[in-house]
Amino acid sequence: MPDMKMAYAALGCLASVLSTVSPAAADTATGNTEAIVVVTDEITLTELTPSFTLTGVPGAVVTTASPVTMRVTTNNFAGYTVTVQPTTPNLLPSIAGSTDVIPASLLQVSGPAQAGTFTPLNPGTPVVVDTKASASAPTGDIIANNYRITIPFVRPDTYTGTLNYIATTL
Repeated sequence: MPDMKMAYAALGCLASVLSTVSPAAADTATGNTEAIVVVTDEITLTELTPSFTLTGVPGAVVTTASPVTMRVTTNNFAGYTVTVQPTTPNLLPSIAGSTDVIPASLLQVSGPAQAGTFTPLNPGTPVVVDTKASASAPTGDIIANNYRITIPFVRPDTYTGTLNYIATTL
């Protein structure tokens, strides 16, 4: 039985060694990162009325029945300006071969910047129709312009021209 005593002694030593060994600790490492959010300046001009019609006889002063509207949205806290300008000097006839034109400068615009008065359009210089010294509402600001014209003595026809609206941050 001495061999059994030896075996028990060996087992006891092994158990003693095993009980003092602990499981390996999990290694960890940490680090930090910085979140940077850069908010840029934005301005949009949307929902612009696609067209308007002024109808009358030569000599009549005609005003838009419904205003031309648009929505300006900007996060620029200095504000914005909206201008309008004809892209060509004349409204052109639809009848082929007609030489009659209506000068774009006969069109007049009235908006918040005009305080109820009408200002002639100028193909060479944009007309300020609205300005605001702060950011728009989060959903945008609605701007409305009315137009009028004294219809010149031209042949009966439909005369058209494009007006370019530009919204600019300050």
